[in-house]
Amino acid sequence: MSEDFMLDTDDLDRRMKGAIASMRTEFASLRTGRGSASMLEPVMVDAYGQMTPINQVGTVNVPEPRMVTVNVWDKALVGKVEKAIRESGLGINPQLNGTIIMLPIPELNEERRAQLSKVAGGYAENARVSIRNVRRDGMDQIKKAKADGMSEDDQKIWEDEVQELTNKFIKAIDEGLETKQAEIMQV
Repeated sequence: MSEDFMLDTDDLDRRMKGAIASMRTEFASLRTGRGSASMLEPVMVDAYGQMTPINQVGTVNVPEPRMVTVNVWDKALVGKVEKAIRESGLGINPQLNGTIIMLPIPELNEERRAQLSKVAGGYAENARVSIRNVRRDGMDQIKKAKADGMSEDDQKIWEDEVQELTNKFIKAIDEGLETKQAEIMQV
């Protein structure tokens, strides 16, 4: 039976890539003194009785580096969109102009930069935890196969492969965090 064991490393790889993608999405939501449409991605609006992403109730544009605008399609939702942005924790004060909500991006002070850097570190740690959970799942599969008769040599080979995969993705997380923190701290 042990010869039949095949760990699905492609599945582990895919799940680890998902953790990295999630971290990058979270990183994109952190503003660095320049406006970007992606900074509003995590903002959800209570529209028509359910939580809806902001890009599904209006058009998000970046007309200039320090300004983001949201052109809300339904006039009745303008107040809800403004409230969602205000309560999102982005530290941006929305200004209304009819159905267009303007979001001037203020210059980041040193204290806010340090705070955002810590938030980025938290996002990276969440990604590391996800990677470790995938690693644990892989190791559990190997242990189960060992109990079913896999040789110790095969067990060691599979464990090394899972650990190598884990190390590769942890390194990618660390590099991504380093890049994002440098971007945040840049004046």
